[in-house]
Amino acid sequence: MPSTAHRRCAWAGNDPLCRQYHDHEWGVPVHDDRHLLEMLILEGAQAGLSWIIILRKRENYRKAFDGFEARRIARYRGNKIAALMKDAGIVRNRLKIHSAVKNAKALLAVQKEFGSFDRYVWEFVGGTPIVNHRRILKDIPAATPESDALSKDLKKRGFTFVGTTICYAFMQAVGMVNDHTTDCFRYTGRVKG
Repeated sequence: MPSTAHRRCAWAGNDPLCRQYHDHEWGVPVHDDRHLLEMLILEGAQAGLSWIIILRKRENYRKAFDGFEARRIARYRGNKIAALMKDAGIVRNRLKIHSAVKNAKALLAVQKEFGSFDRYVWEFVGGTPIVNHRRILKDIPAATPESDALSKDLKKRGFTFVGTTICYAFMQAVGMVNDHTTDCFRYTGRVKG
């Protein structure tokens, strides 16, 4: 049996890419609007698929979506959308591609209103990560009251593919919520300062 120092959350499995993501990104607080948009788009693209599929396509997404530069994505029109639909390096789902464009536009509006998407989104957790104390994977919920509130407000602002389950996965991904299980070497039980 591995020592606690080498134990990971069960979802990380044995895939090196998944372990790398788990060990260095998942649950780490993000305050960069471009990275926040990236994770929102990737979590939306993941709907109905496994996360490892998205991780394997992540570099292709970065190229296809101009490094997740919101202003550029917001200007995507017919030819660019058609090119994305032919790009085997991403999930070629018309609704998800259009969602990325809508979400970039909505993010720009949020930046104008709040100064940054970061400032807006982190208010849903009071500006500080929620650190949970989940013993095993099945203890982690698919949604919470905070993800419900974020989902409702994002939808009101024109975002799509932002249901409460996607929002909770996004919150975990960007460290708004730390759901590393208590036996995981990444679990600290407290907010790092």
